[in-house]
Amino acid sequence: MALTQDIVATYKNPRAVMRRQLAIGQREDRVLMYLFLACGLIFVAQWPRLSREAFLNEEIPLNALLGGALLGWMFIAPLALYSIAALSRLVAKALRGQGSWYSARLALFWSLLASAPLWLLDGLTAGFIGPGPARSLTGAVAFGAFAIFWLFSLLETERPTERPSKRPGVSA
Repeated sequence: MALTQDIVATYKNPRAVMRRQLAIGQREDRVLMYLFLACGLIFVAQWPRLSREAFLNEEIPLNALLGGALLGWMFIAPLALYSIAALSRLVAKALRGQGSWYSARLALFWSLLASAPLWLLDGLTAGFIGPGPARSLTGAVAFGAFAIFWLFSLLETERPTERPSKRPGVSA
């Protein structure tokens, strides 16, 4: 499936999309692309809010705000997200999860990318409406979608794998 179709399908059934992602096989280039694409989209989502802040407070120019957001989302966030994926794998392993380091990264990075359209909406709300109930609601919906996608993706990646039976003719 196309990337955009998988994103839409994630809103309907995140576990099925994660199964398809895992069936493709281990591809670090794909997971890294998901991470940088998600971070790039979330960086772009910050532009309306930063523009509003620069307009309301002329002491800090827009370029400085954009530079800080670029540094945060494109350089620092990927490192932090790799650490969060590793931590989630350690927690899952302690809970007898059967996944891998790769599947933990895939689950986190895909969930972030799949929720990126909602982060874009949150950025528009922050830029055009500003702080208030609408911004709080869109932020909560974006974070909630990310959290749900990540939870279901982790459940799918950490589920026990079917092991063949030791005796012929007996299913596991």
